[in-house]
Amino acid sequence: MNTMKSSPGNRKPVFAGQFYPAGKEELRNQIEECFLSGFGPGKMPVNEKKKQVLGVISPHAGYQFSGAAAAFSYREIAESSKADAYVMLGLSHSGLQSCVSLQDWETPLGVSKNDAKFGKMLGKLGIPVNEEAHSTEHSIEVQLPFLQFVYPDAKIVPVIASHDMDFKKIASAIKKTAEKLKRKIIIIASSDFTHYGPAYGYVPFSEDAKKNMYELDKGAIDAIKSLDSGKFISYLQKTGATICGQMPIAVLMEAIKAKKARLLKYYTSGDVMGDYANAVGYASIVFE
Repeated sequence: MNTMKSSPGNRKPVFAGQFYPAGKEELRNQIEECFLSGFGPGKMPVNEKKKQVLGVISPHAGYQFSGAAAAFSYREIAESSKADAYVMLGLSHSGLQSCVSLQDWETPLGVSKNDAKFGKMLGKLGIPVNEEAHSTEHSIEVQLPFLQFVYPDAKIVPVIASHDMDFKKIASAIKKTAEKLKRKIIIIASSDFTHYGPAYGYVPFSEDAKKNMYELDKGAIDAIKSLDSGKFISYLQKTGATICGQMPIAVLMEAIKAKKARLLKYYTSGDVMGDYANAVGYASIVFE
Protein backbone atom coordinates (compact mmCIF):
# COMPACT_ATOMS: atom_id res chain seq x y z
CA MET A 1 0.00 0.00 0.00
CA ASN A 2 1.34 3.43 -0.94
CA THR A 3 1.23 5.20 2.41
CA MET A 4 3.35 8.30 2.92
CA LYS A 5 4.83 9.00 6.32
CA SER A 6 3.44 11.85 8.33
CA SER A 7 5.51 15.01 8.09
CA PRO A 8 6.97 16.28 11.37
CA GLY A 9 5.12 19.04 13.22
CA ASN A 10 1.63 20.40 12.83
CA ARG A 11 -0.24 21.22 9.67
CA LYS A 12 0.06 25.02 9.53
CA PRO A 13 -2.75 27.34 8.39
CA VAL A 14 -2.16 28.11 4.72
CA PHE A 15 -5.25 30.16 3.92
CA ALA A 16 -5.44 32.47 6.95
CA GLY A 17 -5.56 36.01 5.62
CA GLN A 18 -7.26 34.78 2.43
CA PHE A 19 -10.45 32.84 3.16
CA TYR A 20 -10.63 34.03 6.76
CA PRO A 21 -8.75 36.52 9.00
CA ALA A 22 -5.21 35.72 10.15
CA GLY A 23 -5.61 37.39 13.57
CA LYS A 24 -7.19 35.49 16.46
CA GLU A 25 -9.55 38.21 17.67
CA GLU A 26 -10.44 39.33 14.15
CA LEU A 27 -11.24 35.72 13.26
CA ARG A 28 -13.41 35.19 16.34
CA ASN A 29 -15.23 38.44 15.58
CA GLN A 30 -15.91 37.42 11.99
CA ILE A 31 -17.23 34.02 13.04
CA GLU A 32 -19.57 35.74 15.52
CA GLU A 33 -20.69 38.05 12.71
CA CYS A 34 -21.44 34.98 10.57
CA PHE A 35 -23.75 33.63 13.29
CA LEU A 36 -25.45 37.00 13.75
CA SER A 37 -25.63 37.89 10.05
CA GLY A 38 -28.89 38.35 8.19
CA PHE A 39 -27.76 35.51 5.92
CA GLY A 40 -26.87 33.47 9.02
CA PRO A 41 -28.88 32.07 11.95
CA GLY A 42 -29.24 35.55 13.46
CA LYS A 43 -28.17 34.30 16.88
CA MET A 44 -25.33 32.50 18.63
CA PRO A 45 -25.57 28.80 19.57
CA VAL A 46 -27.14 28.03 22.93
CA ASN A 47 -25.37 25.81 25.46
CA GLU A 48 -27.96 23.04 25.43
CA LYS A 49 -26.83 19.67 24.06
CA LYS A 50 -30.29 18.43 23.12
CA LYS A 51 -29.63 17.61 19.46
CA GLN A 52 -28.20 14.40 18.03
CA VAL A 53 -26.40 15.46 14.88
CA LEU A 54 -24.82 12.72 12.74
CA GLY A 55 -23.33 14.95 10.08
CA VAL A 56 -23.51 18.25 8.22
CA ILE A 57 -22.75 19.70 4.81
CA SER A 58 -21.00 23.06 5.11
CA PRO A 59 -19.55 25.40 2.44
CA HIS A 60 -15.88 26.36 2.17
CA ALA A 61 -15.63 29.73 0.39
CA GLY A 62 -14.34 32.94 1.92
CA TYR A 63 -16.19 33.72 5.13
CA GLN A 64 -17.56 36.98 3.71
CA PHE A 65 -19.45 34.86 1.17
CA SER A 66 -20.26 31.49 2.74
CA GLY A 67 -19.53 31.92 6.45
CA ALA A 68 -23.14 32.74 7.30
CA ALA A 69 -24.29 29.48 5.69
CA ALA A 70 -21.57 27.55 7.53
CA ALA A 71 -22.75 29.08 10.80
CA PHE A 72 -26.04 27.17 10.46
CA SER A 73 -24.19 23.85 10.35
CA TYR A 74 -21.94 24.71 13.29
CA ARG A 75 -24.85 25.94 15.35
CA GLU A 76 -26.31 22.43 15.00
CA ILE A 77 -22.96 20.89 15.97
CA ALA A 78 -22.63 23.23 18.96
CA GLU A 79 -26.09 22.31 20.21
CA SER A 80 -25.51 18.58 19.79
CA SER A 81 -23.78 16.30 22.27
CA LYS A 82 -20.05 16.31 21.65
CA ALA A 83 -18.47 13.68 19.40
CA ASP A 84 -15.33 11.71 20.21
CA ALA A 85 -14.01 12.72 16.79
CA TYR A 86 -15.10 14.95 13.91
CA VAL A 87 -14.41 13.34 10.55
CA MET A 88 -13.78 16.27 8.22
CA LEU A 89 -14.34 15.30 4.60
CA GLY A 90 -12.79 17.61 2.04
CA LEU A 91 -11.91 17.39 -1.61
CA SER A 92 -8.77 18.12 -3.57
CA HIS A 93 -9.22 21.15 -5.80
CA SER A 94 -5.88 20.10 -7.34
CA GLY A 95 -7.23 16.68 -8.31
CA LEU A 96 -5.08 14.73 -5.85
CA GLN A 97 -6.09 11.30 -4.57
CA SER A 98 -8.12 10.29 -1.54
CA CYS A 99 -6.04 10.35 1.62
CA VAL A 100 -6.01 10.98 5.36
CA SER A 101 -3.90 13.34 7.48
CA LEU A 102 -2.42 12.25 10.82
CA GLN A 103 -1.12 15.67 11.81
CA ASP A 104 -2.53 18.08 14.37
CA TRP A 105 -3.90 21.14 12.56
CA GLU A 106 -3.30 24.77 13.51
CA THR A 107 -5.41 27.86 12.88
CA PRO A 108 -5.24 31.32 14.48
CA LEU A 109 -7.65 29.93 17.11
CA GLY A 110 -5.25 27.20 18.23
CA VAL A 111 -4.35 23.57 17.55
CA SER A 112 -6.86 20.80 16.88
CA LYS A 113 -5.58 17.40 17.96
CA ASN A 114 -5.77 14.61 15.42
CA ASP A 115 -7.38 11.31 16.35
CA ALA A 116 -4.40 9.59 14.75
CA LYS A 117 -5.50 6.13 15.88
CA PHE A 118 -8.64 6.56 13.77
CA GLY A 119 -6.61 7.82 10.80
CA LYS A 120 -4.09 4.99 11.01
CA MET A 121 -6.90 2.45 10.93
CA LEU A 122 -8.31 4.14 7.83
CA GLY A 123 -4.85 3.67 6.34
CA LYS A 124 -5.03 -0.05 7.03
CA LEU A 125 -8.40 -0.10 5.26
CA GLY A 126 -6.94 1.40 2.08
CA ILE A 127 -7.04 5.18 2.52
CA PRO A 128 -3.38 6.28 2.39
CA VAL A 129 -1.73 8.96 4.50
CA ASN A 130 -0.63 11.95 2.42
CA GLU A 131 0.22 15.12 4.32
CA GLU A 132 1.40 16.90 1.19
CA ALA A 133 -2.03 16.67 -0.44
CA HIS A 134 -3.64 18.16 2.68
CA SER A 135 -1.03 20.91 2.98
CA THR A 136 -2.27 22.79 -0.11
CA GLU A 137 -6.03 22.21 0.18
CA HIS A 138 -8.47 24.71 1.70
CA SER A 139 -11.73 22.72 1.86
CA ILE A 140 -11.00 21.27 5.31
CA GLU A 141 -8.92 24.14 6.70
CA VAL A 142 -11.76 26.61 6.16
CA GLN A 143 -14.08 24.44 8.29
CA LEU A 144 -11.70 24.20 11.22
CA PRO A 145 -12.01 27.66 12.84
CA PHE A 146 -15.79 27.19 13.05
CA LEU A 147 -15.34 23.82 14.75
CA GLN A 148 -12.74 25.27 17.12
CA PHE A 149 -15.09 28.17 17.88
CA VAL A 150 -17.86 25.82 19.09
CA TYR A 151 -15.63 23.01 20.46
CA PRO A 152 -12.06 24.24 21.08
CA ASP A 153 -10.83 20.79 22.16
CA ALA A 154 -12.51 18.78 19.40
CA LYS A 155 -10.48 15.92 17.92
CA ILE A 156 -10.38 15.71 14.15
CA VAL A 157 -9.87 13.17 11.36
CA PRO A 158 -9.13 15.07 8.11
CA VAL A 159 -9.92 13.02 4.98
CA ILE A 160 -9.78 14.01 1.32
CA ALA A 161 -12.39 12.11 -0.72
CA SER A 162 -11.58 12.07 -4.44
CA HIS A 163 -12.82 10.33 -7.57
CA ASP A 164 -9.95 7.82 -7.51
CA MET A 165 -11.78 5.76 -4.90
CA ASP A 166 -15.35 4.47 -4.69
CA PHE A 167 -17.14 6.70 -2.19
CA LYS A 168 -18.78 3.60 -0.72
CA LYS A 169 -15.35 2.19 0.11
CA ILE A 170 -14.38 5.38 1.96
CA ALA A 171 -17.70 5.39 3.79
CA SER A 172 -17.30 1.73 4.75
CA ALA A 173 -13.80 2.37 6.12
CA ILE A 174 -15.09 5.24 8.26
CA LYS A 175 -18.01 3.17 9.59
CA LYS A 176 -15.84 0.15 10.37
CA THR A 177 -13.23 2.27 12.13
CA ALA A 178 -15.78 4.12 14.25
CA GLU A 179 -17.39 0.84 15.27
CA LYS A 180 -14.09 -0.92 16.06
CA LEU A 181 -12.72 1.99 18.09
CA LYS A 182 -16.14 2.65 19.66
CA ARG A 183 -15.95 6.29 18.59
CA LYS A 184 -18.97 8.54 18.43
CA ILE A 185 -18.32 10.58 15.30
CA ILE A 186 -19.90 13.53 13.55
CA ILE A 187 -19.04 13.87 9.86
CA ILE A 188 -18.52 17.29 8.29
CA ALA A 189 -18.70 17.23 4.48
CA SER A 190 -17.14 20.34 2.98
CA SER A 191 -18.77 21.47 -0.26
CA ASP A 192 -20.00 24.45 -2.18
CA PHE A 193 -22.87 23.92 -4.60
CA THR A 194 -23.27 24.98 -8.23
CA HIS A 195 -20.48 27.12 -9.67
CA TYR A 196 -22.14 29.14 -12.43
CA GLY A 197 -20.70 31.46 -15.06
CA PRO A 198 -17.88 31.83 -17.60
CA ALA A 199 -15.30 32.03 -14.82
CA TYR A 200 -16.21 28.43 -13.90
CA GLY A 201 -16.73 27.18 -17.45
CA TYR A 202 -20.34 26.29 -16.68
CA VAL A 203 -23.11 28.26 -18.40
CA PRO A 204 -26.08 25.89 -18.84
CA PHE A 205 -28.46 28.88 -18.99
CA SER A 206 -28.02 32.48 -20.07
CA GLU A 207 -31.04 34.14 -18.48
CA ASP A 208 -32.55 34.25 -14.99
CA ALA A 209 -29.30 33.03 -13.44
CA LYS A 210 -30.55 33.36 -9.88
CA LYS A 211 -33.80 31.47 -10.52
CA ASN A 212 -32.06 28.73 -12.49
CA MET A 213 -29.25 28.31 -9.94
CA TYR A 214 -31.79 27.95 -7.16
CA GLU A 215 -33.73 25.35 -9.16
CA LEU A 216 -30.60 23.41 -10.14
CA ASP A 217 -29.31 23.25 -6.59
CA LYS A 218 -32.80 22.48 -5.25
CA GLY A 219 -32.78 19.29 -7.30
CA ALA A 220 -29.46 18.27 -5.74
CA ILE A 221 -30.66 19.19 -2.25
CA ASP A 222 -33.86 17.18 -2.73
CA ALA A 223 -31.74 14.18 -3.75
CA ILE A 224 -29.64 14.63 -0.61
CA LYS A 225 -32.77 14.89 1.52
CA SER A 226 -33.93 11.56 0.06
CA LEU A 227 -30.87 10.00 1.81
CA ASP A 228 -30.11 8.07 -1.40
CA SER A 229 -26.47 8.61 -2.43
CA GLY A 230 -27.09 6.92 -5.78
CA LYS A 231 -29.92 9.33 -6.55
CA PHE A 232 -27.65 12.27 -5.68
CA ILE A 233 -24.82 11.09 -7.95
CA SER A 234 -27.28 10.33 -10.77
CA TYR A 235 -28.69 13.86 -10.53
CA LEU A 236 -25.22 15.34 -10.92
CA GLN A 237 -24.45 13.10 -13.89
CA LYS A 238 -27.76 14.03 -15.51
CA THR A 239 -27.53 17.80 -14.99
CA GLY A 240 -23.77 18.38 -14.88
CA ALA A 241 -24.30 20.52 -11.76
CA THR A 242 -20.86 21.71 -10.64
CA ILE A 243 -20.99 20.73 -6.96
CA CYS A 244 -17.32 20.52 -6.05
CA GLY A 245 -17.71 18.40 -2.90
CA GLN A 246 -19.91 15.74 -4.45
CA MET A 247 -17.59 12.98 -3.20
CA PRO A 248 -17.49 14.20 0.43
CA ILE A 249 -21.29 14.54 0.33
CA ALA A 250 -21.75 11.04 -1.09
CA VAL A 251 -19.37 9.57 1.53
CA LEU A 252 -21.31 11.32 4.30
CA MET A 253 -24.64 10.05 2.99
CA GLU A 254 -23.32 6.49 2.78
CA ALA A 255 -21.39 6.47 6.08
CA ILE A 256 -24.23 7.32 8.45
CA LYS A 257 -27.70 5.92 9.08
CA ALA A 258 -29.61 9.18 9.11
CA LYS A 259 -33.35 9.25 9.57
CA LYS A 260 -33.62 12.62 7.89
CA ALA A 261 -31.66 15.45 6.33
CA ARG A 262 -32.80 19.05 6.74
CA LEU A 263 -31.85 22.07 4.67
CA LEU A 264 -30.93 24.83 7.09
CA LYS A 265 -29.95 27.54 4.62
CA TYR A 266 -29.32 28.11 0.93
CA TYR A 267 -28.18 31.23 -0.89
CA THR A 268 -25.60 32.17 -3.51
CA SER A 269 -22.64 34.51 -3.69
CA GLY A 270 -24.77 36.43 -6.17
CA ASP A 271 -27.22 37.18 -3.36
CA VAL A 272 -24.34 38.59 -1.30
CA MET A 273 -22.76 40.60 -4.12
CA GLY A 274 -25.88 41.46 -6.14
CA ASP A 275 -24.21 40.05 -9.27
CA TYR A 276 -25.00 36.66 -10.79
CA ALA A 277 -22.68 36.76 -13.81
CA ASN A 278 -20.41 34.37 -11.93
CA ALA A 279 -21.90 32.90 -8.77
CA VAL A 280 -21.62 29.96 -6.39
CA GLY A 281 -24.34 28.28 -4.37
CA TYR A 282 -23.94 27.58 -0.64
CA ALA A 283 -26.03 25.13 1.37
CA SER A 284 -26.02 24.11 5.01
CA ILE A 285 -27.64 20.71 5.58
CA VAL A 286 -27.87 18.67 8.77
CA PHE A 287 -28.28 14.90 9.04
CA GLU A 288 -30.09 13.52 12.09
